[in-house]
Amino acid sequence: MKLKMLAGALACSAMLVPALAQPGPAAVPVQPDYAAMITQGDVILKDFRFGTGETLPELRMHYATLGTPRRGPDGRVNNAVMVLHGTGGTGLQFLQPQFSLELFGPGQPLDISKYYIILPDNIGHGKSSRPSDGLKMRFPAYDYTDMVRAQRQMLTEGLKVDRLRLVMGTSMGCMHGFVWGQVDPGFVQAMMPMACLPMPIAGHNRMWRKAAIEGIKADPAWNGGNYTSPPMMGLRVAASLLQVAGFAPLYLQKAFPSRDTADAYITQRIDAAIKGIDANDTIYQIESSRNYDPSKTVEAMTMPVTWINSSDDFINPWDYGVAEDFGKRLPDGKYLLIKATDETRGHGTHTWARFWKDELVALLARSAK
Repeated sequence: MKLKMLAGALACSAMLVPALAQPGPAAVPVQPDYAAMITQGDVILKDFRFGTGETLPELRMHYATLGTPRRGPDGRVNNAVMVLHGTGGTGLQFLQPQFSLELFGPGQPLDISKYYIILPDNIGHGKSSRPSDGLKMRFPAYDYTDMVRAQRQMLTEGLKVDRLRLVMGTSMGCMHGFVWGQVDPGFVQAMMPMACLPMPIAGHNRMWRKAAIEGIKADPAWNGGNYTSPPMMGLRVAASLLQVAGFAPLYLQKAFPSRDTADAYITQRIDAAIKGIDANDTIYQIESSRNYDPSKTVEAMTMPVTWINSSDDFINPWDYGVAEDFGKRLPDGKYLLIKATDETRGHGTHTWARFWKDELVALLARSAK
């Protein structure tokens, strides 16, 4: 296990030769529209049983894919990469340019001409089954283990993928990576969890989550989950806490150096965050972390692992002093801490691939066998 501090942003540039070598401005490269390239679909999991004993006759798992699955001589898909989103997100968030334009293009680490990229919406998120479909607070109380089991069934039953070349996960998806180490580590050839810790959600991490949940429930309009119009006061409380938890102080100080610019930015962010979200979905999404605890089983993650956190992550503070010890327990693990700068993005550094994509290249090489 190696510990390394990564500082600064990695520069990326392209050189274009003007047509016929004539002087003049260089052509602007056309950026690929990955949203136009995706294939989307649903896998219906019949009689899905949750850890609580509750069942759903049909659990819908929505997904998006890029690229084409390839099978080796043994008939098994050997180029599948699954990328797992965070709390409140969806698979399509990884089409954002700071992620997709750094990773999916020709010659890039996850070139879609070589890899089959799978972007699921996890239970309770996006277009997968969720409380807002109609059950409201009667929806089964899913947890992270249920979510990983559903991912596995989606892959094997729906997409006919029975092994993954790589699992990448951000935030909640990072924690799902450590849960995969409990559920089925042999399914995964390499693992890259980003922005989490393999320990129970407790202390301040649980407190802000609990405050967000109770902020929604304290709004009289929530009505025990049986609201007829969104409980906007409660949603504003939850959205405010979620925004602050994910922020990057150094970056924001540089980008918004005055009171007026800071006020305008946070107001805009919160207003945007509460549009289109459902209060019950949000409660379930946050509460699904309640019993997460892979702290005793990290040794089961025998695949090559590169685990990355950042030192400006409010949700997973670097100075707890525990990540290094957990990293040493990974049989083939490498723990990296990205040093905060005024360019890193706090908890959200996980989605800005320029800060860590060289480590992804190294992990793919290290796990090639």
